[in-house]
Amino acid sequence: MKILHPLVALLGAATVVSVLVACATSRQTPMNTVTQVDLTRYAGKWYEIASYPVWFQRRCAGGTTAEYTPKPDGSIAVVNTCYDKNGKLIRVEGSATVVPNSGNAKLKVRFFGPFTGDYWIIALDQKAYSWALVGHPSRKYLWVLSRSKDLPSATYDQIVAEAVVQGYDATLLRRTDQSIPR
Repeated sequence: MKILHPLVALLGAATVVSVLVACATSRQTPMNTVTQVDLTRYAGKWYEIASYPVWFQRRCAGGTTAEYTPKPDGSIAVVNTCYDKNGKLIRVEGSATVVPNSGNAKLKVRFFGPFTGDYWIIALDQKAYSWALVGHPSRKYLWVLSRSKDLPSATYDQIVAEAVVQGYDATLLRRTDQSIPR
């Protein structure tokens, strides 16, 4: 009987575990979006209330906003701003296009080069368009947005509960300091 080297056995076990984890995560429930978004009402300035920490916002200390403006060609101009720890304004411009047959709830956003990212509106105050929950189908990105710099606690808790229903980990959300710049 041939005995396996311990390192080979360990690598084999690690591979089996990796495959099992991949299978388990691939069975995650598909994320839902809202049925319909009126892009004219959605346009304008939004304040980031909370988000998952992401590499492309690593320099942002607070005062984070997103502004959406419909363009004549049907695309949407996107301007994201925030302030760094020294109070310097950081501004990034991009564009978004609607994914066909998504009720305007799924967008493809582009900030540089040929690369696009998914922007899915997964919850929205349908009456007043005063808050939105935006995510990514991978569940690696999540933003709580509001038309004002803060939200009532009950509203925030309702939005976070919806994120959890959609498969997000609420413990990863970080509140955004909207008092910057001071």
